[in-house]
Amino acid sequence: MSTGVSTFVIRWINFVTMFVAVGVIVFGVWISSHHDGCRKSLTLPVLVLGALIFVISIIGFLGALKNSSILLWMYLIILCLILLGILVFTVLAFIITNNASGHYVAGLRFKEYHLQDYNKWFLNELNNTQNWKHLQSCLVKADDCNNLSKKYKTLKQYKSAKLTPIEAGCCRPPSQCGYPAVNASHYDLSFHPLSPVKDCKLYKNSKAVKCYNCDSCKAAVAEYMKIEWHVVAIFNVVLFVVLSIIYFVGCCARRNAASSRSKY
Repeated sequence: MSTGVSTFVIRWINFVTMFVAVGVIVFGVWISSHHDGCRKSLTLPVLVLGALIFVISIIGFLGALKNSSILLWMYLIILCLILLGILVFTVLAFIITNNASGHYVAGLRFKEYHLQDYNKWFLNELNNTQNWKHLQSCLVKADDCNNLSKKYKTLKQYKSAKLTPIEAGCCRPPSQCGYPAVNASHYDLSFHPLSPVKDCKLYKNSKAVKCYNCDSCKAAVAEYMKIEWHVVAIFNVVLFVVLSIIYFVGCCARRNAASSRSKY
């Protein structure tokens, strides 16, 4: 690739990503000022990501603009480290989430999830009391369980519904308990549970309790996290390919910059 083409591509790619970085930073600031504690936890990672993209873009842009071999070396080293980080994270994400797919129950259109089916990393994170208290408070604030009675007006609608993992695991007792549903938000707990599992005793009809302390709820959160990690992992594969192409162009630009310097 010629000197002009490679430096032009690197210069404009990084010029564009500078604006992207500013957008990411603004988004991080917006999260911190417009959301509760559940979403505010994303503020620092988003701000750090935006700042990192901005710094890398500045180095790449200036390196291509000034045809500086040193700046382009710095740019390529940082980009290489990012590529390695993406690769390691993506492989780990696929390994950690490559199990547990839920269990179908006769008569239901959705799956139920068991905590023991998930990777040990999920178990450690979700069984950590401090972590779960924070997640539990976020689940209560999300109001998914309380909205079920609004979504499904009749018991027939509720029984034929295709519930999400959170709705299935945190808003209702496991099917093996055998509690009859009165409506979408209330179960008849006067019946003796058919199973000795602790979730049957933990479930309450109270809006603030539901099955938020149940293993079935933790498993539902693990499933949600698994799905999110899969999406991130797929995005990372695409990002890895794009960054690899940019890295190749950057190598050409650095080599051409070094050649240009050596001529003087």
